[in-house]
Amino acid sequence: MKELSAVKFIETRSRFFAHLYELDSMDDILEVLKVHRRSYKKANHHCYAVRFEGDVTFKNDGEVGHPGQVLLELLKREGLDSHCLVVSRVFGGVKLGVGGVSRAFRTAGEAVVAEFHKIS
Repeated sequence: MKELSAVKFIETRSRFFAHLYELDSMDDILEVLKVHRRSYKKANHHCYAVRFEGDVTFKNDGEVGHPGQVLLELLKREGLDSHCLVVSRVFGGVKLGVGGVSRAFRTAGEAVVAEFHKIS
């Protein structure tokens, strides 16, 4: 696995840490999540989406608004295969609602992909 880009996004006091990884195998996602849980101990949710050689998976990690699906749609739209998009959220005390959560995760995901395209 190789980290390609990372960004921090703040929405209504919640902090979203988005990272884009290139994977060598589907098993790399376990290592990626281990790193995120260690790096963002205060994060309530670590949502992700993976596309690898035709296989797809995502996880909402208990978050409302289906952010894992939102991130997967972003990977598909950008044509990123063999990639994993992870967004860790540190709750800021203000509920965003279902639509707000989806928008915030989408914005964080789009920002990390844009950062990747900018540096590559």
